Amino acid sequence: MISDGPFKTIAVIAALASSLCAAYAASETTTPALASPESFANIGETEKRSAAIFTELGKVLTHPRCTNCHPAGDRPHQGDNARLHQPPVTRGADGHGLEAMRCNACHQNANFEPGRMPGHPDWHLAPREMAWEGKTAGDICEQIKDPARNGGRKVEDLIDHIGKDTLVGWAWKPGFGRAPAPGTQEQAGALVEAWAKTGAACPAP
Repeated sequence: MISDGPFKTIAVIAALASSLCAAYAASETTTPALASPESFANIGETEKRSAAIFTELGKVLTHPRCTNCHPAGDRPHQGDNARLHQPPVTRGADGHGLEAMRCNACHQNANFEPGRMPGHPDWHLAPREMAWEGKTAGDICEQIKDPARNGGRKVEDLIDHIGKDTLVGWAWKPGFGRAPAPGTQEQAGALVEAWAKTGAACPAP
């Protein structure tokens, strides 16, 4: 039996760490799946099938892992409850923060798990034109189709942007204690491709 003292303290810390790791592993394995494009093959009308595919993709685009960095204002959000970012940073002229507090001052090249700090070499906010916070899948669909708001991209360009871009991919590997976006990045990319090939129709707002 472990007596009182440092060994008991170590045992308690180890047990707590083990339970936290188990909870984290459980959250990783219970991420909701995304339906495959083939799941919508029974919708005969192409436009309706396309809109239904985007509705499924909307489960990703309206998730906090995406909307936290696509805010309606100039401050990012944090956590699954989308609380305002602390410390109180703002986007700045280029989306990378103000001169006195740049995003990469804290957000390094990779997640820093001891500090629960997200990371990526190009960490920044999405442009104001791509604000998704509080919007429906239909609203977001119209946004990302519009070259004036999507950085001049064609619909086909969004396949690689959502399906392969590594900053976008962070949403599925967000680090300790954060719920990842539904499905996988590859599944999201497949949905974008199927949506584009069926006419890129949007669901009702």
